[in-house]
Formats: sequence, C-alpha cells, structure tokens
Amino acid sequence: MPTVTYIEHDGTEHRVELPAGWTLMQGATLNGINGIEGECGGSCGCATCHVYVDEAYLDKLPAPSETEEEMLECTASPRRANSRLSCQIKAMPEIDGIVVHLPETQS
Repeated sequence: MPTVTYIEHDGTEHRVELPAGWTLMQGATLNGINGIEGECGGSCGCATCHVYVDEAYLDKLPAPSETEEEMLECTASPRRANSRLSCQIKAMPEIDGIVVHLPETQS
C-alpha cells in the first residue's frame, strides 16, 4: 500500500498507508488527521482539502484539471505553485512516500 506523510501546519507528522486508489483526502479524513476538511466529500466542489505537495512529487502527479484549477483560486490559505486539492490525488505506487503539508486553515 502506498504511504503518505501528512504534515500539519504546526509540524505534527502523520504517516499513513492507504489502499491504492484512495484519495489523499479520504486517507486524511478517515484517519482523523486535522487540517483537511473535505466538505464536498471529494467531488472537487470546494477547496477545503487544499495541500502543498512536496516538490519532489509534483512531476509524478497528473496535471490539475480545469475544475481543480478553478477551485484552487478559492483556497482559504495562500495558493502556491505546489498547491493541489487532496481529493484529486490518488494513492498509487508511483507516488509511494508522498509528503503533503497542510495549510494553516481550510476555511
């Protein structure tokens, strides 16, 4: 199973194994990780699962869709070049070990 490391804004780290195909948002919410809300349930209809992807993994991810790009304009914390919505990133062997930093706030 792919491993994801979530780093909360205060530096607290959570390393979680996720079944392949789960989204990083699902992994965070189902494992009680603070900092990802996922209000829309993963339908790319809000920006409350915003994360900053470690730059070493950016090239391993598919490009954001037009819808994701639009939602990233609505983040509560500043958007950065490595901003993504965790509901749009699936845990796959290709990104095993991915590290995502959680922003200060989602709302």
